[in-house]
Amino acid sequence: MTEPHASRFALVFIFTTMFVDTVGLGIIIPVAPKIIADLTGPYASNAAAMSASAAWGGWLQTAFAAMLFLFSPLIGNLSDRFGRKPVLITSLLFLGFDYFITAISPTIWWLFVSRILSGIAGAAYTTANAYIADVSPPEKRAANFGLTGAAFGIGFVVGPAIGGLLGQYGVRIPFFAAAALAVANALFGLLVMKESLPPEKRRKFELWRANPIGSLVALKRYPMVLGFVGVLVLMRLAHDANPVIWSYYVYLKFHWTTTQLGWAMAFLGIVMAFVFGFLTRIAIPKLGEHNAAMIGLLAGAAGFAGYAFATQGWMMYPWMLVWALMGLAMPSINGIISRHVPGNEQGELQGALASIGGVTSIVAPVLLTTVFSFFTGTPFSVSIFGVTLLGPISAPVYFPGSAFLAAGLMLALAALLIMRLDRGEVPQAAE
Repeated sequence: MTEPHASRFALVFIFTTMFVDTVGLGIIIPVAPKIIADLTGPYASNAAAMSASAAWGGWLQTAFAAMLFLFSPLIGNLSDRFGRKPVLITSLLFLGFDYFITAISPTIWWLFVSRILSGIAGAAYTTANAYIADVSPPEKRAANFGLTGAAFGIGFVVGPAIGGLLGQYGVRIPFFAAAALAVANALFGLLVMKESLPPEKRRKFELWRANPIGSLVALKRYPMVLGFVGVLVLMRLAHDANPVIWSYYVYLKFHWTTTQLGWAMAFLGIVMAFVFGFLTRIAIPKLGEHNAAMIGLLAGAAGFAGYAFATQGWMMYPWMLVWALMGLAMPSINGIISRHVPGNEQGELQGALASIGGVTSIVAPVLLTTVFSFFTGTPFSVSIFGVTLLGPISAPVYFPGSAFLAAGLMLALAALLIMRLDRGEVPQAAE
């Protein structure tokens, strides 16, 4: 364990690292469609350009999620072998290089190179969580894991604001700024960050554990961890309803403008930053990790149901307050899981969990948009090589909130799964 003041500096660095990552993602939101349109045009109309950009954007997101899935276990295992600091610093430099490539991309294929690099660098999230586990006593881990959520919330407010502000001077300018920010944070970490994993606690690098399948197989030694993996899968699938469905839903049902959507995103980001950065540090120690996880999951389920049945646009705001309490669940579950794994396997654990997140990030957009489209008037069918195997099948009712309701049911199921896990048992590694 590091000294208290060193831990504080380390947590500041981890917070800024996650903040920089999220700002980079947020910067993309207002300007990426225009960059994609510029690189894939010309088009007869702006509507056609945006439609084509959305299709390209989906493939770019798939490339990012696939790299996150493939490389998270590798990055986590490298941090267990060589330490957290070199892996985090290298990842930040990679991220800066990624933003720079995006800024100078001459063709759409360079954007794919950029997204691939971004996915590899984004796998450092696993090392950041392993670092928090290293420097935090068990009773404070869940609260400190909340720092990454706070960084996400604040970054998701600041990122789109920076992108919109600098984007008026050129759609590529925000990416130069993000590259400079990533490199500056790498230098900050190089100067002030202390290594959290001493050499005597490191373990040999084994390639069979450094891949998505191998890392999940290794988790079989911890039965309760596997149970919570099921909880995380349901939770991540449900959570992705926000970035995947939100804009389509409010545009279709409430006829919001982009400005109204921007205000709502900023409001949600602020609320999430409060939950992760402040409320988790008070509520989780008082409630206990299991109870906090249960409350978070059930609040998320209620919030999604509120979204689904809202009849006026303003109703989304109070339901956002309810949904934001879902922020109690992730750090609580992460804290529970980390206590059941030895210190020299924290990187591997976080890598496996991030790979699971990568899979859900690939599956969730297809699953949730299909549900949304089906219940808003697009018949469902399955075709291969032009031959229709199933359908077309039309929805029995028109229900734009269907994807949100499905997400709420996933969270309710995750809460039931937690109830079945023995909260008193601390499983040891299986022989």
